[in-house]
Amino acid sequence: MGIEGSSPRESETRHSKSCAESALCVLLVVGIYISCNPACFAQQEQQAEQPQSQTVSQTATNSPKTSTQTESAAPAEPDTQSDQNKKRVPRGAFVVAPLPISSPAIGSGIVPVLGYIFPFSMKDKISPPSVIGAAGLVTNNGSRGFAVGGQLYLKENRYRITAGFGRGNVNYDIYFNLTAASLKLPLKQTGQAFFAEFLRSVGWKFFLGPRFITGRSFLTIRPNNDTKFPIPPDIGLHTTLTSLGAQLTRDTSLNRFYPAGGTYFAFTSDFFSKALGSKYSFQSYKGTFSKYWSLSAKQVLAYNAFVCATAGSPPFYGNCIYGSNNQLRGYTAGQYFTRYQLATQSEYRLELPKRFGLVVFGGIGEAIPGAKQLYGSQKFLPSGGGGLRFQLDKKHHVNLRADIAQGRDGHTFGLAIGEAF
Repeated sequence: MGIEGSSPRESETRHSKSCAESALCVLLVVGIYISCNPACFAQQEQQAEQPQSQTVSQTATNSPKTSTQTESAAPAEPDTQSDQNKKRVPRGAFVVAPLPISSPAIGSGIVPVLGYIFPFSMKDKISPPSVIGAAGLVTNNGSRGFAVGGQLYLKENRYRITAGFGRGNVNYDIYFNLTAASLKLPLKQTGQAFFAEFLRSVGWKFFLGPRFITGRSFLTIRPNNDTKFPIPPDIGLHTTLTSLGAQLTRDTSLNRFYPAGGTYFAFTSDFFSKALGSKYSFQSYKGTFSKYWSLSAKQVLAYNAFVCATAGSPPFYGNCIYGSNNQLRGYTAGQYFTRYQLATQSEYRLELPKRFGLVVFGGIGEAIPGAKQLYGSQKFLPSGGGGLRFQLDKKHHVNLRADIAQGRDGHTFGLAIGEAF
């Protein structure tokens, strides 16, 4: 897999991992919760109680009564009969959607999604609905892929289990000298990856648990006329990457798809090791923090800070990569591969009539290369732009977003599901 896989997100590279997680994210965030209507689960609960009421009614009818009691009980029979004739509400809901995507790194196309949303336990009224499903990826630059997976919420939201498998190819460019825009190398990365994570509530809305990533990929150069670009060492080689890691996360917002208040925090660490069968031994750390303020019923101010660091001896695609996770819009994934990355940004969000919305954003970042790094250089990275929103689902406020952003080296246009942070 490769640099940016749309959204839903683990091929054996740090970037192939991004692709698998992105496809899974699309599956979970869009296909799953968009159509999840808690009202249908409430109806199911009412139906589960119906046999009980029928038993009580039958017992009351068969017991000795005065004529007055019998007459008053008689009208209840038609209601019981009508309850029996009610159509049974299904436990879950299927979602089928072809979602558009436009990425500066991998082009424009669609992400077809098939998902099934359901409560893992009908007796659990606290856990969010679980989901299983599949998502694909087709873009105009030749990138193709699919992912299957699911996310389960168990025991009144005390446990969260996420797992997914992805396979495909991603076509992208890497840049060597940013002062010469033409000096880039087109690559094709094919592979497959498996990702699993188990989180447990540890109090104060924190969830903590282990994660596992494994995958294989094959990197080749696409046809081009550039003979000056230094060839990456993994070209033509099958590479396996495997890691064990952990994640700590906390979310206090009321709506994960359009937060209007509260905070979100997540820190992940992945340890790739030759002892696990990985070709490279290195460590990857990522942390993000977001804060949201509701300025009015239609206005939200959002802030995000992001940090990334790698240690050890990663392949070039195992470093921190600007443009792959919305750290700063305005940059194409593949321009900056750095050992350390810092970014901070703010966004003003305004709801307009007819399901539309408007956003304005800006931020700054820093790309810091490590020792003996073949690609990348230290850069101060400003970013700014704006975009339009359209509500695909009014109940959960899930938006289709279209953003145009200006960065240090040019501008980008992106089309995706959900907010950038």
